[in-house]
Amino acid sequence: MDDEAILALFRQRQESALAETAAKYGRPCYRVADNILSDSRDAEECVNDTWLHAWNSIPPEHPERFSAWLMRVTRNLALSRLRSRLAKKRGGDQITVVIDELAECLPGKSDPQREMEHRELVEYIDRFLATLRPQDRDVFVARYFFAVTMDELAGRTGWTKAKIHSMLQRTRGKLRNYLSEEALI
Repeated sequence: MDDEAILALFRQRQESALAETAAKYGRPCYRVADNILSDSRDAEECVNDTWLHAWNSIPPEHPERFSAWLMRVTRNLALSRLRSRLAKKRGGDQITVVIDELAECLPGKSDPQREMEHRELVEYIDRFLATLRPQDRDVFVARYFFAVTMDELAGRTGWTKAKIHSMLQRTRGKLRNYLSEEALI
């Protein structure tokens, strides 16, 4: 079933919308949540929370790219769950490593007063990503947005972990230089 048909089921408040969404997007949403949380039960709960969020949000929302919208919801729910978990036990997970790798490129944490600056930063990062070769951009986004492990990236690309590590390091350096030239860091 295509995305428009699934969204129509949501708008009609048909429970089959949830089953269709789970059948089409359950596996990729689970992968995103599990990459961040590294816990299968938490990942499964996060995916179920994604379906609940979709049910409660559509309508009035009408996502243009349903798959990207679901991945973003899943990612945000997983990050919230991880923050909660880390606040309780102060441990380290895959997402902590990913955030630490990017920390050197980005300015300090944003707060509500800096929302406009945050949007501007997002626009600059989007422009930067558009300058990358598609394969480099895909690896960068997979690593830093979806928290895909180095092993999984190596499996997906056929590259060695060392090559991926070097490519990501060079790309972070390019990002740092790009943001520096734009006077954002």
